[in-house]
Amino acid sequence: MSESYKLEYIWLDGYKPEPHLRSKTKIVSSAPASADDCPMWSFDGSSTEQAEGGSSDCLLKPVCIVPDTARNNGFLVMCEVLDAEGNPHVSNTRAKFEDDDDFWFGFEQEYTIMDGNAPLGFPKDGYPGPQGPYYCSVGIENCVGRELVEEHLDQCLAAGLKVTGINAEVMKGQWEFQLFGKGKEAADHLWIARYLLARVAENYGLHIELHPKPIKGDWNGSGMHTNFSNTDIRDKGGEDMIKAICEAFGAVHDAHIGEYGSDNEQRLTGLHETQSIEKFSYGVSDRGASIRIPIATAQDGWKGYLEDRRPASNADPYRVAARVVNTVKGVTV
Repeated sequence: MSESYKLEYIWLDGYKPEPHLRSKTKIVSSAPASADDCPMWSFDGSSTEQAEGGSSDCLLKPVCIVPDTARNNGFLVMCEVLDAEGNPHVSNTRAKFEDDDDFWFGFEQEYTIMDGNAPLGFPKDGYPGPQGPYYCSVGIENCVGRELVEEHLDQCLAAGLKVTGINAEVMKGQWEFQLFGKGKEAADHLWIARYLLARVAENYGLHIELHPKPIKGDWNGSGMHTNFSNTDIRDKGGEDMIKAICEAFGAVHDAHIGEYGSDNEQRLTGLHETQSIEKFSYGVSDRGASIRIPIATAQDGWKGYLEDRRPASNADPYRVAARVVNTVKGVTV
C-alpha cells in the first residue's frame, strides 16, 4: 500500500482591509521536494470574497513549502491566488512584490493571546496591574500563555521557519516572535508562522489577535517592527547614506502608512514607544521615532540595518516589504 502525504494549502482571502488566512488539505501519494512538485489546486472564491457565485473558481499556485511536523507526513504549502485564467488575482499582494533577496528583513511580530473578549490573564471584570512587570517576565503572576507560545516556537523551528526568538511583551497576554529572511521568503515564512500560531491556539480554546490596539487606554499596542537592509546598508553604509534613506522614507510617509495596516492610528499616538502617525522622525536608538537607527549601526561606521517601527501587527508583510524595497531603491547618494 502506497503512503499518503498531507499538503495543507494556505492562502490569503479577499477580505478587507486585511486578508484572513484560509487553508485546506490535499492528499497526494508522494512527498514533494519543492513547491514546484505540488499540483495547482482550486477553491470556491465566492466564499472568500474573491469571486462571484456564477464564476467562483480561483486557483492556488504553490510558492513555498515547509514540513508540518504536527501532522504525520504533513507539509505546509503557501500559495498565491490566481484567477480562472491563471493571472494573479487582484487580492494577490505577493505577486505585486518584485522579489529581491539582496534585501534582508527581520520582522518583529507582536500579538495578543485572547481569552474571549479580553487578553489572557486579564481579570473577568477589570484590568490587571499597570504595565511594567509583564515584559520578558517569568512566573504566573506576570507571565501567561507560555505553553502555547513554546508549542508554536517548536512547530516553527521544526518546519524550518527562520524564527530567531520570542519574548513576552509589555501588555499582559501580549507576546512577540522575531523572524528573519531574504526577499519574499521572509514574508512567506511570516504568513506560515501566523498560520501555525492561530492553529496552535485552537488547542487551548484561545484565539490570536493581531489588531494594533486590542485594548484601549494606557496599554501598549501591537506592531510588526520591520528591520531591513541591503548590501549597501550592510557593507557600505556611512552617515550620509543612512540619513538619506531616512529622509527618503519621510518624504513618502503617507504612502508607507497606507501599506502598514488598518487602525494603526490607534497605536501610533506618540505614546507607548511610538511616534504619532501624523509625524515622521528618525534617530539613533530612539524607540519613539518612526525609523530607529540601531546604536550598533551608528557605532559600526553607520553600517548594518534600520528599523521601521510604524508597521502594525496586522500588516501584510508582502505589502510592507514591497514598500520598503521601493523606497530604498529610489535613494541615490
